[in-house]
Amino acid sequence: MKIKRFLFAIILSLLLYSISISQQRTITGTVQNEKGYPLAFVNMVIEGTTTGAASSVLGRFIIKGLKPGVYNLFISIIGYESKTLTVDVTKNDASLKIVLNESVVQSEQVVITAGKHQQNLDDLPVSVDVLQPEIIDKKNIYNIRDAIRYLPGISLVDDEISIRGSSGNSRGAGARVLTAIDGIPLYTGDTGEIIWEMIPVNEIDRVEVMKGASSSLYGSTAMGGVINIITKKQTNQSYTYFKALAGLYDKPSHDEWKWAKNSRTFNSLAASHTNHIGGFGFTLSLSRIDDYSYKQNDFTRRYIGFLKGVINISEKTGLTFFINSLNQTSGNFIYWKDSRNALVPPDADQGQKINTNRQMAGVILSHQVNDKLQLDFRGSYYRTDWRDQSVSMNNSIANLFRGEVFAVNRFSNNFTLTGGIESSASKVKSNIFGNPKAFSFGAYTQADFKTLERLNISAGVRYDLSKLDTLKGVSNISPKFGVNFKLTDRIILRSSIGAGFRAPTLAEAYTSTLVSGVSINPNPNLKPESNLSFETAVSYKLSPSSKIEAALFQNEFYDFIEPAVNRTTGQVSFANVTRARIQGAEFIYTLSPFLDNLFFTGGYTYLWTRDLQKNKALKYRPRHLVSTSINYNPGALSFGFNFRYSSKIEQIDFELVDLGLVKDGDKFVAIYVLDFSAGYSLFYIGFPGRIFFNVDNLLNYNYVELIGNLAPLRNFSIGIDLFF
Repeated sequence: MKIKRFLFAIILSLLLYSISISQQRTITGTVQNEKGYPLAFVNMVIEGTTTGAASSVLGRFIIKGLKPGVYNLFISIIGYESKTLTVDVTKNDASLKIVLNESVVQSEQVVITAGKHQQNLDDLPVSVDVLQPEIIDKKNIYNIRDAIRYLPGISLVDDEISIRGSSGNSRGAGARVLTAIDGIPLYTGDTGEIIWEMIPVNEIDRVEVMKGASSSLYGSTAMGGVINIITKKQTNQSYTYFKALAGLYDKPSHDEWKWAKNSRTFNSLAASHTNHIGGFGFTLSLSRIDDYSYKQNDFTRRYIGFLKGVINISEKTGLTFFINSLNQTSGNFIYWKDSRNALVPPDADQGQKINTNRQMAGVILSHQVNDKLQLDFRGSYYRTDWRDQSVSMNNSIANLFRGEVFAVNRFSNNFTLTGGIESSASKVKSNIFGNPKAFSFGAYTQADFKTLERLNISAGVRYDLSKLDTLKGVSNISPKFGVNFKLTDRIILRSSIGAGFRAPTLAEAYTSTLVSGVSINPNPNLKPESNLSFETAVSYKLSPSSKIEAALFQNEFYDFIEPAVNRTTGQVSFANVTRARIQGAEFIYTLSPFLDNLFFTGGYTYLWTRDLQKNKALKYRPRHLVSTSINYNPGALSFGFNFRYSSKIEQIDFELVDLGLVKDGDKFVAIYVLDFSAGYSLFYIGFPGRIFFNVDNLLNYNYVELIGNLAPLRNFSIGIDLFF
């Protein structure tokens, strides 16, 4: 009797399972451009759910497990017009052939960084730029930092990024621009810096850059803005990707700079595999990079591992996790010997190396409670272990834990409320920073609503509490308010005002070491810095493929933290500048007036920076920034030129020069950099691959961004992408 009941239960279960399977629907199809070229990594999401897919390298996609019904399918990818299709799978599965039209201007481009939820770019009250993935592909870039340089208003001093002059040069101690990967902050637990080398370039879908104070949502470190690096979505079909890159540095311009008999080269190999096992999708990526450098003792050998997994727990719930690892051995080139030996470090620094091991794990749990309410949890762990082989034998082991819970409630098409709490804790064991601990807590909310047909209003506020070991705990309130008004179908006006906040990093407060003859001392009395940021802008669409934007901005900084050099002893410590101000204007253009396949983009930024206490310019901020590009894409071929200009920096660490610590360190000039790229898509001849050739610094122009460091010489590279 028991056996009969058992068999009956099995048969009934199988019957119910088969019925449920038979009631599930599937949407399949292909995505291509207007020329019939398949489009890879196109994002497709069923509106109101976490269910979606990304197209494969052949443009194919499949969305399974849908209940019978009618769905709105939102389709988007950078560089093409977005679409929303109504798909009826009430009775049968659906098969779609989707054609997207190419467009430089993304009037309907969806971004998530500005409000931590999906918003149209044209509805935002703040300036947001989106880095086109084509720049990463075509430029043979293996460090995302080098791609971000091409965005308007952005400058870099070595690894330190500045948006509209927000940062100068702190030599890796702290940052005023929050950088995140899929919304999870990427700064370290000891120095608070961004480790660009850790980011897996080949797995990036796009980069969203929000300009201006963003502490009302993102807290400390977001004073100057936010860079959100969004990785590729999982495709529903398995494939393997392989990329090989080889490059060569040109000879130095002057014979006295030559230090090596052999040509200096660089190369990289990367491979990734995407697959699905049941309801689990994953991508595993491995990269190796060797750069023998044009400078002596500046070599790099780098290994990067990246694993991303996606689990669709249900139609309403999804889990995403990633594990990122960096193992790197590099030379330690800090300053040149002198200007006649610009590619050689001082004798005392010869042979110094740095060994680095970093691991980061992140998890994102998203649940769509109903059509209006979405709940998210984001957690991460970041471990840093580095040590150098200098006289000081500096080393540090840091562990950083973060957690965030937030909700997005779309009460209606005209009103969205976002709110959340987050906390972080770090512990450091080091001979350079000591053994300090740090803790932070934040709570925030932001409302986005339309009061009129053409008026969007955004208002938010955040409370932060920060405790840095022996320093007194501090709290801060950061409000923000912005408006966006569509004056006409072509003219958009926007304006915003917001407060920023940044607590000192452990490195800024506690560093005690000797680096290349420069003594760095701690400052346990360091206070947090804050700012008030204002922007007003206008956007005008000349045509569906052309747009001009103009913006005015002003930043008032209080207790500004900058490295200070004692002119008597040459000792360096971080200190609070009483007051600082940055004012400026920005002009951005996106034009394609010549031919259908010719695109012209760029921008100009004017900066007026002032240390109000000393009445002089802030260090390492150029007054004029220009970036422009022209690209021609006739079918399978592509050609492009990128140009960057930065005016001569007015203020640097002149004290290091006057004291003889950095010989000829005042050799700064205006920067003119012209790059060339060419490519061919093998997809047009039926082979799944691409080839790209680049010449960076085409004119072999010699310039310095960081004191005592000559920027890269002209270099040539060829890369090939293959898909299987």
